[in-house]
Amino acid sequence: MGTQTTARITKAGKHFEILVDMEAALEFKKGQGSVADFLEIDRIFKDAKKGEAASGSDLKEAFGTEEISEIAERIVKEGEVLINQEHRSAEQEQKVKQVIDFLSKNAIDPQTGNPITTERIKNALNEAKVNIKNTAIENQISDILSEIGKIMPIKIETKKVKIKIPAIHTGKAYGVISQYKEQENWLDDGDLEVVVNIPAGMVMDFYDKLNNITHGSALTEEIQE
Repeated sequence: MGTQTTARITKAGKHFEILVDMEAALEFKKGQGSVADFLEIDRIFKDAKKGEAASGSDLKEAFGTEEISEIAERIVKEGEVLINQEHRSAEQEQKVKQVIDFLSKNAIDPQTGNPITTERIKNALNEAKVNIKNTAIENQISDILSEIGKIMPIKIETKKVKIKIPAIHTGKAYGVISQYKEQENWLDDGDLEVVVNIPAGMVMDFYDKLNNITHGSALTEEIQE
């Protein structure tokens, strides 16, 4: 049995709730599974705790239909699934583990050139009281590093890569390169030349993303320093 929770949304100025299996509803929000997997009771409530059902006219006004599975799908996709503390803690623990794992593979002590043990990284994270957010590691790693840097010397091993992106793909590719970009040069034909500085452990993943977006048409060249 999964954990039962409420999913809710406010539409047309009115509040609607459904009772769902938390794990299945979160999976559905990511595009996995079906309404049958998460919907615990075939009813749309205006207050699930009090057991007060929403009226047909309110549903019609807010969703344009009274079809329960269609409304339930929209509440989970567009609304909020309430997460219990246990799940939140497990998610946070997982994210901290990912950060420690990433740093132990990619970071060195700049004074000695040696890798840093997971134990030292864990202690530094705790001591610096680093707030690790539930977002992609690459988007917050520079903030995390500047916090840990107050506790101990730490440096990420990086690789510099020069990339030329055809004009047709620059819009989508920009999102992938922007967080690592050191220099950029827009050419007359709309192509983009950039130099990026990427943590060594993320280079393969970066190439995969770039190749998917540009269909392999971006030219890359590693710069030896």
